[in-house]
Amino acid sequence: MKRTIRHTMLITASAAMAAALTGCGGTTADQGASPASGAKEPVTLTMEYNWSSPNADNLLYKERIQKFQEQNPDIKIEAQDIPSAQYRTKLRTEAAGNSMPDMFILFPGVEMEPYIAADVLMPIDEIMDNWKNILPPQALAGFNVNGKQYAIPTKMTFVDIIYYHKDMLAKVGYNEFPKTYTDFLDLVKKLKDSGVTPLAIGNKNKWPMQSTFMSAVEDRFTGSDFLTKVTKGEAKFTDPDYIKSLNVVNDLVKLDAFNADINTMDEVQQQDYFLQKKAAITMTSSTIDTKFRAGNTDKAAAENIGIALFPSVDGGKGDPTKSAGVIQYGIGLSKGLTGAKKEAALKFLKYFYAPELYQSLMSKGIVVPAKVDMPADTSPYLKEMLKLTQNGSALVFDSVMQPAVKDAMENGLQAIITKQKTPEQIAKELQDAVDKSKK
Repeated sequence: MKRTIRHTMLITASAAMAAALTGCGGTTADQGASPASGAKEPVTLTMEYNWSSPNADNLLYKERIQKFQEQNPDIKIEAQDIPSAQYRTKLRTEAAGNSMPDMFILFPGVEMEPYIAADVLMPIDEIMDNWKNILPPQALAGFNVNGKQYAIPTKMTFVDIIYYHKDMLAKVGYNEFPKTYTDFLDLVKKLKDSGVTPLAIGNKNKWPMQSTFMSAVEDRFTGSDFLTKVTKGEAKFTDPDYIKSLNVVNDLVKLDAFNADINTMDEVQQQDYFLQKKAAITMTSSTIDTKFRAGNTDKAAAENIGIALFPSVDGGKGDPTKSAGVIQYGIGLSKGLTGAKKEAALKFLKYFYAPELYQSLMSKGIVVPAKVDMPADTSPYLKEMLKLTQNGSALVFDSVMQPAVKDAMENGLQAIITKQKTPEQIAKELQDAVDKSKK
């Protein structure tokens, strides 16, 4: 049921935005007021986040933290910026050891389960009226467990956006991105024959192929309810349709479609590689739109970059107009917060998630799940992105699957890319991981 609600939330968040086009530990003692002066003593809050990549939204989040401290000199936030590849593991380890920071980035859906089980999260229901007019229940559902709200989302990220250089495709006879997988393979072959790297992916940290690539591809073959069915035992990764989706990676490896350093290049290097036109196509999240297009100082280059979704596949059960999407960047609070520290943390959340945050994100070309007025400076690129993603959302693999299954997928995809294992072998390993997680 939770996953069904989350799926509906993603659809509604995208639709709401389309409509907008028209109109370390928190267990320290309480710090009270000074008996002599009546003034509050300074409060220090620890915080961990994974905003190390130089994306427009990451910079904006850090600016808001700084501005909050400037406006509230009695509250200090000691922040630790942890690379995304290490962040989840670090936070899970802290939860297991009951050493959570006061505030931290919390991921929605299945990723919240370890923290709920460890009983380390503080519900924030007492301040939820603060967002009753701008965040619908569907936008909040991913951070809601058993009727309790644990975080507020900042943005709606579509993880599977295809970016392409229009002129590079036109040179091989494609004036628009292919609508079918058959034509996509033909494009890949023609680009390769012309001496161009067809598709750039930076999979050093393993998640891009799992989250970005496979979330879209598997949906085309199996439909948007497949991953949920797997978790319920109603479908298996060894089913023929899912093996077909893994074979897409195998097809592209055989065509030498990827950059040769796919498993040693990270996602930031991937972006620069594409911008330098070393590849005709890349696949990444909608957040990068600002770097590629809306915020690109080279206007001609920005206009030359098109966006698309992964094409339809013959006999596929999925909707090719769906993009894989998930809400992101809810800030969770440690259950150990009390007194002045709790008061300061709640004050920070109300400041951080104010309507101007969502409008500032939209000004940067980023999709948000909030119902706020679209800023006058909203770029045509954001409007194009909203149109592309308006038909609802497919599930993102790592927002549904347990960490052990996610790890099996990431390692398996690298094994297919390096020709060490077959799609059939990886499908079995994935199902074995699912079965083991249920024991």
